[in-house]
Amino acid sequence: MPGGKRSFTPEERLSLFQEAEREGYMETCRKYNLSPALLSKWKQRYLAKGAEGLKPAYKRVDPEVRALEEENERLKRIIARQALEIEVKSVLLKKKLLSNPRKSNADQTIF
Repeated sequence: MPGGKRSFTPEERLSLFQEAEREGYMETCRKYNLSPALLSKWKQRYLAKGAEGLKPAYKRVDPEVRALEEENERLKRIIARQALEIEVKSVLLKKKLLSNPRKSNADQTIF
């Protein structure tokens, strides 16, 4: 049997859980190569929430949505970097203007 992660639909989980109730947990675990802890987790979810508890607990994120979110974050970083550069340049320009005021015509001497 290939060593990959298997996924079960909620219907398959329910049928495996019911088979384990009828034929015994260890026998079902051996037959389908499942962990007893997995069947016990399914049982707890089924008893707590019914068939709704056997659905996968995670939400799949659409790859296109994920790509758009990543692009959005990248663009936000670019805008923040540009805003910071503009602010620094304006502060430096103000300091330069304040430290080097223009000389008035009376102060200038012509030789």
